[in-house]
Amino acid sequence: MQPSISDFLLERRSVSAKDMCEPGPNEEQLDIILRAAHRVPDHGKIGPWRFVIFQGDAREAFGDQLARKFAKKQEDASKKQIEFERERFMRAPLIIAVVSSPVNHPNVPEWEQVLSAGAACQNVVLAAHALGFGAQWLTEWYAYDKRIAKKLSLTSEEKIAGFIYIGSYENKPSERTRPDLNERIRCYRKGS
Repeated sequence: MQPSISDFLLERRSVSAKDMCEPGPNEEQLDIILRAAHRVPDHGKIGPWRFVIFQGDAREAFGDQLARKFAKKQEDASKKQIEFERERFMRAPLIIAVVSSPVNHPNVPEWEQVLSAGAACQNVVLAAHALGFGAQWLTEWYAYDKRIAKKLSLTSEEKIAGFIYIGSYENKPSERTRPDLNERIRCYRKGS
């Protein structure tokens, strides 16, 4: 029996990129994931996001870029640290960079556009999960590095909203402790 949407959402759990393995999504599944990301709330229908796909040999090539940039950034980095950066994109068979691409719009504040890019990240994660894959939304040093942004042809207005790692996995991730929901709820009352 198919779980309900609420059960699906309540059971969703990130799978660590280091625990991912082949196979990743095929072309049809990738298309579903990207179409789901494209369906997020988007005030003004301006699509203030875009996607950069890393699969196959492109992951290794980008890893070489990460290693070079990391070695320049961290001059005292060990060979082991540099090699870790080189292998970073090999942890999962598919990585999707979601780029926040806000535009100057008279009726849609930049903040709403940035939130829409975050929603695109979440829909990538949910669609991957719905297809039976593990996914992890990461923003590590390379999401904020200007040299990496240049390598990805980002404009000065664009930022990486997240790198979403997607792949198969063998072991179901364990539940983690979450903040107390009740401490994050306040009901607005008349006279407040």
